[in-house]
Amino acid sequence: MKDARIPTGNERLSIPGVSESDGSIFDITFLHMGVKGLIDIRGTLDQPLMKPLLVMANETRPITVQSWERLNYWIPQFHAHSGDLKIKGTILTPIGERGFIYRLEFTNEGTETLSFNAGLEGLWHSSWHCINEDKPLDGKAYAYRSGWNEGIVFDFRCGIPLFSFAPMLSRKGVMDYRETEEGIRYTITAPITLMPGETGSLEVFWGIGFEEVASTTSAKEMLRQGYDYELENTLNWLSKRSLTFDDPLIDQLYHINLFFNFFFASGMTLDTEEMVLVTSRSPRYYVSAAYWDRDSLLWSFPSILLVDRDHARLMLDYVFTRQIKNVGIHSRYIDGTVLEPGFELDELCAPILALYNYMRATGDKEYLKEPHIQKGVRLILSRLMEKKHPRVDLFETFLQPTDDMHVYRYLTYNNVLVWRALLNLAELFEGIWPADELNGFVRLAQAVRTAIYEHCVKEVEVGAANTSGSTPGQTRRIFAWSVDLEGHYDVYDEPPGSLQLLPFYGFVDDADEIFNNTVSVIRSPDYPYSFANSPIPEIGCPHAPHPWILSLANSLLLGRISKSLEILKRLKMDNLVACESVDENTGECATGAAFATCAGFLAFALYKAFYKAPQKDTEA
Repeated sequence: MKDARIPTGNERLSIPGVSESDGSIFDITFLHMGVKGLIDIRGTLDQPLMKPLLVMANETRPITVQSWERLNYWIPQFHAHSGDLKIKGTILTPIGERGFIYRLEFTNEGTETLSFNAGLEGLWHSSWHCINEDKPLDGKAYAYRSGWNEGIVFDFRCGIPLFSFAPMLSRKGVMDYRETEEGIRYTITAPITLMPGETGSLEVFWGIGFEEVASTTSAKEMLRQGYDYELENTLNWLSKRSLTFDDPLIDQLYHINLFFNFFFASGMTLDTEEMVLVTSRSPRYYVSAAYWDRDSLLWSFPSILLVDRDHARLMLDYVFTRQIKNVGIHSRYIDGTVLEPGFELDELCAPILALYNYMRATGDKEYLKEPHIQKGVRLILSRLMEKKHPRVDLFETFLQPTDDMHVYRYLTYNNVLVWRALLNLAELFEGIWPADELNGFVRLAQAVRTAIYEHCVKEVEVGAANTSGSTPGQTRRIFAWSVDLEGHYDVYDEPPGSLQLLPFYGFVDDADEIFNNTVSVIRSPDYPYSFANSPIPEIGCPHAPHPWILSLANSLLLGRISKSLEILKRLKMDNLVACESVDENTGECATGAAFATCAGFLAFALYKAFYKAPQKDTEA
């Protein structure tokens, strides 16, 4: 049976997955500007970085986990038994702290007094540098006694310290370690005695930092604050950003993905304490710890804007400072330098769309006057005009929204984003920029719209017995996926930038004939990536030939409520966290586990479809 994982984390530290079978933690990660990405501290699958330990009468006793819950949808907590002991384990990553707390609570349900030792044991096997690919760090791991925490400290040095982590106990106990061929093994235990019916607990506070003093005092800070304070503070933080949905399933899916996006698509670097944006802080995602304009601003940003406008503004600040010099380039490191080259038109438009959404939500007109915003928008406009066809009012791209190579340079969806961005700019900078310039944006937007209908709408033959009820030889006008302006085009769709989103961006309404013809074609059983006859009938593409979660989000935004709800009931994804694609029959993760920015877009789509006054259902 597959061992499911539950992720958790805070601004500075991520726990990619707690084992549902026994409460083990296999690794912890953090962002590091100096290495341009993520550092991952690991155990092994057989010997995790840490797991609960119970010793009674000099024998290690098994802990049988019976159930899990997520406190306020984010804090993992398990319920278990070992003999007459009832056990509750909680993994808390407190808001605002540089570390986490592993708490074990024991209740004696027997008739005799029980004495035992409890705590954690584990193996620090290796440390990894993660940016898309994972590579072991070349340095030396150390463990030693420290006067700062009356226990042990772990650190990793490459000539100078790179990072450190250290535990502290809530009660008097023993910490031991030894170096082995597999890595550094350790045990952390404290004695507990409970009379019948009595409850007692043990907390292990783990701090991280640049070196010994930083990590040990991070643990000491949480110890001084106390577990109860840290728990209440974090629960309150989560509660203030939570909503209530009528459907318990939607309530659960929304909040799990909202918080996963919040804590795994952004974070604070350990070394420079800068807030940065990434695809995912989990190395389980196959392109982790790097920045994409599209992922962060079109997918992650909207759900953040729903619940934390201050954080949304910090996101924009990061984009318009660290990342702006290479805006529109495929992917970048967290310091803004180029990771993967290649121009993408949707990514160039993304900062404008996010800035507009922020302004609509906050009314913060003064923010538009900030020098970094003014300079960044001007740079985007300059690069946009470089991509315009010399005679036709369409704009080219090199890579498609999947980051794969284009077939033809002029994508319908991408040019709809250009149209939307130009209109947004005209509205955003009214009263700030000259009226003639803003009117020019409107005129160009109108010209782009005309060019889309002139060059990107094609008459195609549709197949037999598809969902639109067409007959062989029948033709319909649809939006092509891409064109070359020389008569060539393709009939296609990609969930990361779908033609289904044209009504969402206001380009057409959902009754538009050409649009509905387009949706009928790409959802037809004749279309190879429709998965129309599968239990999970959502669109895929060659990049990942299974139904995409982004496609489900697109459907929700289009208003396909009842059919999407049927799919949501079947989805397992990555233990309810969004992934790139799912198996078309089982709904389990097929590709792209721990896809944090996708989780944000799914949460946003769930909000738009189901919160309070849901959108009308466009399909029965």
